[in-house]
Amino acid sequence: MTTDKPSYEYYLRPPQIGRWRSFRLFLYNPEEGQIFGRTGPSWAKIGLFYFLFYVVLAALFAICLWVFYQTLDPRIPTWQLDRSIIGTSPGLGFRPMPPEDNVESTLIWYGGSKGDYKVWTDSLDQFLAVYKTPGLTPGRGQNIHHCDYDKPPKEGQVCNVDIKTWKPCIQENNYSYHKSSPCIFIKLNKIYNWVPAFYNDSENLPDNMPQDLKDHIKDVAANNSIELNTVWVSCQGENPADKENVGKIRYIPRRGFPGYFYPYQNSEGYLSPIVAIHFERPQPGILINIECRAWAKNIEHNRHDRLGMVHLELMID
Repeated sequence: MTTDKPSYEYYLRPPQIGRWRSFRLFLYNPEEGQIFGRTGPSWAKIGLFYFLFYVVLAALFAICLWVFYQTLDPRIPTWQLDRSIIGTSPGLGFRPMPPEDNVESTLIWYGGSKGDYKVWTDSLDQFLAVYKTPGLTPGRGQNIHHCDYDKPPKEGQVCNVDIKTWKPCIQENNYSYHKSSPCIFIKLNKIYNWVPAFYNDSENLPDNMPQDLKDHIKDVAANNSIELNTVWVSCQGENPADKENVGKIRYIPRRGFPGYFYPYQNSEGYLSPIVAIHFERPQPGILINIECRAWAKNIEHNRHDRLGMVHLELMID
């Protein structure tokens, strides 16, 4: 009787190779035909998989984006007034602003030479360029209407803002900066579909409204009541010393923003109404704190949130 001897398979330890040779074989193994550990067909399969994967992923993203944009109107915001982040009380801004490297400042400071005030007049030139040249505003041209309180714009029309006659606050006069009696320009921020609730009753004015503005409203009520539908503007020194040093102030072309500019509905070529504030004789060599406010029944005044008012400082050497 014979017995079969068991057969054993022995695992042979692979030959030792150095790190450099191992790295070269990873880059290219001529025996296996591998590049970076994969053969050509393997790389083709995995490349095709990821190509199709990212194509499908991009297509899904594009479809979602297309569906999303179908719900939006390029001219009309989805959330308006109380439902929007902006809210229902517009902020007030002024120009010229300090240079970009000092963007948080609100100080207008210059001397009597042209080199000192040129940075401010250049800033105003840039800001007012769209008001002087209609072609700079997309869509602004044939739809411009010369509005007035009894001639509001029709649908699709925008009101003209003619700043060329606002002397002395014009470019040709350096906005009166060279005479140490500078002009600033203020405007309300735009809120879609916002309609001001005017103070058009001279007998029911807020207690904190400046007395000179109350007197002005009463004068308008007596002489030209149609102009009462205005968002009124007041500028004055913040403190008693500032009120004394700021001197006389003129408002050009009128003391507020005419009501026929509202509501703002993002019409082509629309330009915000502006008011030029001319400080006729501010005290030189003294820092003057100035506060400007817009007045309507639905405009809040909050300095922290920059609602309905703006603060600036003026100093002329």
